[in-house]
Amino acid sequence: MNVRIIAGEFGGRRIETPDGKRTHPMSERVRGALFNSIGDEVKGARVLDAFAGSGAVGIEALSRGADHVTFIERDRVAQKVIAENIQLLGIEERTKVVKAPVGGWINTYDGEPFDLIFVDPPYHDPQFSTAMQLLGLLKPGALMVLSKPGRSESPTKPGVVVVDNRSYGDAALTYYRLEE
Repeated sequence: MNVRIIAGEFGGRRIETPDGKRTHPMSERVRGALFNSIGDEVKGARVLDAFAGSGAVGIEALSRGADHVTFIERDRVAQKVIAENIQLLGIEERTKVVKAPVGGWINTYDGEPFDLIFVDPPYHDPQFSTAMQLLGLLKPGALMVLSKPGRSESPTKPGVVVVDNRSYGDAALTYYRLEE
């Protein structure tokens, strides 16, 4: 199976996704709504794509002007698909693929904070506590977007404001902004 990059530098190009139920690629409708809602925040951003799957969300961010994307994925098949998609588009110098579980990686990360974090954990195992830990990797005033099952509660954390909640059938997006 493959998905289409919606807009920007790679708009219209198709990338591969892992077969079967290993990942749940964010639908084109939800991805389009996500990027339309954040507008120019992606331009020039350092982005983290956690639970990256095919890498479609991070690649969409690069296509729309992000400077760099770090993809984190633990599944070996998905890691291979992300690497192939990066090579296909010739964006190796603008990306980094971390082959590890997100929860384990957080505890070892000592780099710069991110401008934008996308969190799209498996719906059968949403790992909200891990998602909330990722908020600590944001720059002050920066944005994190959590994709989750449509009817589930949105986790919260002190010092972080939920600025928006949007529902798309069986999927929902919660937008968090780190207070400055």
